[in-house]
Amino acid sequence: MNYNNRLNLVIPGGAHTYSRGMDQYPANAPQILDKGAGAYIWDEKGNKYLDYGMALRAVTVGYAYNPIAQAAVEQIKKGNNLTRPSLIELEAAETLVDLIPWVDMVKFAKNGSTVTTAALKLARAYTGRDIVVRCTQHPFFSYDDWFIGDTPMDSGIPDTTKSLTLHFNFNEITSLTDLFTKYKDQIAAVILEPATTEEPQNNFLQEVKKLCHDNGTVFILDEMITGFRWDLKGACNYYHIEPDMVTYGKGMANGFSVCALGGKKEIMELGGLGHDKERVFLISTTHGAEMSGLGAFVETVKQYKELDVVGQIERTGKKLIQGMNTIARDLGLEDYFKVVGTPFSPNYMTYNNNGQVSLGLRTLFSQEMINNNVLMPWIAISWSHKELEIEQTLEATKAALKIYKKGVEQGFEKYLVGSVIKPVFRKYN
Repeated sequence: MNYNNRLNLVIPGGAHTYSRGMDQYPANAPQILDKGAGAYIWDEKGNKYLDYGMALRAVTVGYAYNPIAQAAVEQIKKGNNLTRPSLIELEAAETLVDLIPWVDMVKFAKNGSTVTTAALKLARAYTGRDIVVRCTQHPFFSYDDWFIGDTPMDSGIPDTTKSLTLHFNFNEITSLTDLFTKYKDQIAAVILEPATTEEPQNNFLQEVKKLCHDNGTVFILDEMITGFRWDLKGACNYYHIEPDMVTYGKGMANGFSVCALGGKKEIMELGGLGHDKERVFLISTTHGAEMSGLGAFVETVKQYKELDVVGQIERTGKKLIQGMNTIARDLGLEDYFKVVGTPFSPNYMTYNNNGQVSLGLRTLFSQEMINNNVLMPWIAISWSHKELEIEQTLEATKAALKIYKKGVEQGFEKYLVGSVIKPVFRKYN
């Protein structure tokens, strides 16, 4: 049965996140999934795969981890969504505020776009300015117009909105300094991730913060991916930086829908009742404080402490980076295949004979990993990826890179079945 056709018939893009779409995977990828447990997923036919997608990095402990699932079920049995704030809503808020020193107040939501956009709204209200600046190299901040209008996929967004978003380069402080000079007293906020594959160098985050504060601009760090992966307190703690506002999601609740905007009280309170300034309609969502997700979040924090989730992710990441790169080197592919980045979030890079990044070769590698029962669109490690999973991954890598080598030497087209994966942000299909 062709599930891709059925999905695209009733869902634009065939999925509710573009990175889950059929154009992001090789032709032999499972079209639809039935369940997950630990570090594994099963398709509708019962085929089992070791997974490194981990729900777009949202699952950091493991699929269907019982204590977290039961915490969510307990809240479902209490009604899941009540007329006034719930006890678990208060407990979850206090848990985050107590955990993160630079979070005085918090607003929960169901997806990352909601909280990043809310952060910018607060920054604009707080500063009275319109322009926001985002990091060019960080791939996704929001599905809202302020970000999408600054990408090639900007159809449907007014030019007036597009003009209010500028961008700068990670680890190039002059690219941001130049914007502050050109748009003096006009920039409301600067938003970036603390790190991706590339880590901050030469106190870059501290330099960005200083620039922001010297210019009366709000400094926002998006920890949608790095939070609860680099450190229980996020990459901010890992890199010793305190933002004015910060956003979290992904690993907060081990796959349950919980995201958060946190920050300094003087900014956050603009969306509240304890001030005499103009009111800011911040985040107001019926399901933002859904009890099941918040119950999962509170339990996830407990499990992080008991299981040493971050430590396990780091250990696995180091072994995968070393092991996969050793296999590539032994096959003479060190110039064509590399695993780079931090152990918390490694990334594999694929290069052609001209030294250029090749999506064709990336698709071929992914295809061959799937042929060896490993789904690796990227490398998202969870606590459930342990020695057995590392061994399986390295065995699959060795088999996949043998075919990959032939693709480098003879052309990937000879070995690839189906189409090359495409960038999400492109002008036309």
